[in-house]
Amino acid sequence: MQHRLFIVFILLFCFCFAQSQSDLQKTINTFVKTEGLKNASISINIVDTKTGKTLGKYEPHRSLSPASSIKIITTATALAVLGNDFKFRTSLEYDGQINDNILNGNLYIKGYGDPTLGTDQRSEIPDIESIMNKFTEAVQNQGIKEINGLVVGDGTYFNSQVNAPTIQWNDMGNYYGAGVHGLNIHENLYHLRFIQSTKIGTKPKLKSTDPYIPNLMLVNQIKSAAAGTGDNAYIHGAPFNYYCFIRGTIPVGQGIFSVKGAIPDPPLFAAQYFLKKLDAVGVQTQRLASSQLELLREGTALTQRTSFFSHFSPPLNKIAKIANHKSVNLYCEAMLRAIGANQSEDGSPSAGIEAIYKYWEEKGLSTEGFYLEDGSGLSARNAISAYHFTKILQLATNSKTFEAFYDSLPIAGKSGTVRNLLKGTSAVGKVRAKTGSMRRVRSYTGYAKTNSGKLLAYCIIVNNYDCSTWTLVKNMEKIMLSMTKS
Repeated sequence: MQHRLFIVFILLFCFCFAQSQSDLQKTINTFVKTEGLKNASISINIVDTKTGKTLGKYEPHRSLSPASSIKIITTATALAVLGNDFKFRTSLEYDGQINDNILNGNLYIKGYGDPTLGTDQRSEIPDIESIMNKFTEAVQNQGIKEINGLVVGDGTYFNSQVNAPTIQWNDMGNYYGAGVHGLNIHENLYHLRFIQSTKIGTKPKLKSTDPYIPNLMLVNQIKSAAAGTGDNAYIHGAPFNYYCFIRGTIPVGQGIFSVKGAIPDPPLFAAQYFLKKLDAVGVQTQRLASSQLELLREGTALTQRTSFFSHFSPPLNKIAKIANHKSVNLYCEAMLRAIGANQSEDGSPSAGIEAIYKYWEEKGLSTEGFYLEDGSGLSARNAISAYHFTKILQLATNSKTFEAFYDSLPIAGKSGTVRNLLKGTSAVGKVRAKTGSMRRVRSYTGYAKTNSGKLLAYCIIVNNYDCSTWTLVKNMEKIMLSMTKS
């Protein structure tokens, strides 16, 4: 009899517990049991930003690879530490003396980390031609008609560790894996043009690079794949290395197909481009371009310089918005180094990471299980839990820069990388999300407004799933839709 009563009690307890669970938690419980997630690692956390109450969770403290959702942390920190109106500077400088319109010394482009300088990816920001025209005009306004020295690109404001030490070899030569220097130019990218082949399995011909990169040697090992297969080409190279292999596939066709590569040495390229522009406007030069890093390697002593012109980037709130809407790795890596330079006068990635840890720890974040390797999420060795993300998102609501940070996040169903997310549902416009994706990794992190007016912070990370990405995203959408109804 007692045994039967005990069983009845347990059944009643389980029934009451199930009844007490919210619809949101039920949706999460259903999600983690869906097909394709048997072998996956999952971390989910959803909290009310005002009260801190957890509304739904699944292994919230499990540290996983979040990919580009890392940009949430970098941009939130950069805005809080540097300020909405912070601008990156690029200066023109010279050493030696100017006598009778002759510069007896070197001319320098000194960078302070601007990742937008001379970009061709943003119509609202001056491109490389516009920037170089401004620079040559500034030289002419200084009265310089002849240069008896070098034109030098100085990127030493950030140190020579231009990539995170744990990014993959097959990423470094591509635009999305471009190294970050004190002097960046043209988003450190070049366009590699192929003449498409009409036959699968054949090698498409290399046509050109735009802009032209002096001394770049490319070994073409690309094959043609079926129409519609997209860009599966990878440029295998490394920073400061001009000998690169191109492997993978591009689709068959009858036109020109472009692949984005990473400029091996952007400070040197900026000096080379500037030199050509000076020649074009009649400033006589020795036709010698170099980088400050190369001069230091050769043992050239540092000299006192005179600064005579400065160019400034757009304000940081605009750069952060582009970074989160377009998921631009370069922008976030530049922010990471700028944070380090601001906090410890050290423009290295490790100094930036240390400053990020310190900032959030002082705000109340426990960094146990918080492993940050870079500022963009490109390193597969980043490991952060859903708890860490939601805690940072909650703490960010108390920052003076919260409005700019919130505005930087794409709106589900409307903008950026989530313009197609939750399309056709009642959650369109109510969810802000930063996506993260790499092979077998998918994450969504951000804020959601509920029908009752609450602002929630959420994070959903899945690693090593077996289903299609489309299926996974559709199931993740069910959680996000449920959030808005909670």
